[in-house]
Amino acid sequence: MSFIGALLGYGSGFAAGLGCGFLAALRSRSIRRSDPAPPLERPPAARDTQEAALGAVAQATQQALLRPMSGELGDVGFAARYLPAAANVLVGGDLFNVALTPYGLRVLVGDVRGHDLEAARLAAITIGCFRDHAATTPDLVALTGILNAGLAAELDAEGFVTAVLAEFAPGEVRLVNCGHPAPLRVGDLLEPLAPDEPGLPLGLDPTPRRQRFRLAANERLLLYTDGLIEALDAQGAPFPLDARVRAALTRPALDDALEELHALLMSHTAGPLPDDLALLLCQPDVRTVLPSFPTLRGPGERTGEHA
Repeated sequence: MSFIGALLGYGSGFAAGLGCGFLAALRSRSIRRSDPAPPLERPPAARDTQEAALGAVAQATQQALLRPMSGELGDVGFAARYLPAAANVLVGGDLFNVALTPYGLRVLVGDVRGHDLEAARLAAITIGCFRDHAATTPDLVALTGILNAGLAAELDAEGFVTAVLAEFAPGEVRLVNCGHPAPLRVGDLLEPLAPDEPGLPLGLDPTPRRQRFRLAANERLLLYTDGLIEALDAQGAPFPLDARVRAALTRPALDDALEELHALLMSHTAGPLPDDLALLLCQPDVRTVLPSFPTLRGPGERTGEHA
């Protein structure tokens, strides 16, 4: 299964076991829902116990899939964080992944509609499909089409996944954006690298278009989910992408940069995050700088060109 491929790609047998149990439980529930014969009614306590067990497995699986990571692949340094919303009862659908391919480092950041077990399942499928095909699909637009096709069979009529895919090449980054917040180029300024036209999310048959942007060795790229820009303060003002954010994101160590961004965000909301948040900060030709705190460590100008 693509989900198991995603888990094994992280090198965690524990996560694989959790994932198998999680998907098996969800599949079992789906089969029972589609059974034309009326099911036997379970006592409320039994239902609550099963839901709690499924939620615990889903949370553990998601933590294994989206654990903090940082490192360097293909001369591109990166650091990633998944910050769950405290208000979430179960799990969310934010996701990220990185893959070193013959075409350069490719990264994926996405957000599944919803905040439940189904959203977690779809996030895992998206990650698995990306890992299965990122290294064997030469064209980034074609890879986006594969992700869309893989999700189309899994989504219901109202489901979708916003996503942005990035491919790093010398001096530039190539982006395909499917209805997702624009990545930020971090240099002398914070510059949103938005598509010329808004695209549809995965699952809604988007027409993906590739764009190329300059990305110098002293510049970084921040990919994120909407939990960043939709975080509100007590007066209802959104989190500002201002000079303080730029200063945070230019800290020497990529891990420290994300930690300081997180601190700014928590100060702005003065409480738990209202939504899940995935962050992925990348820098080409980086010389790894050790962070100033313990962390888990793992492995430009628009041209207007379209693919």
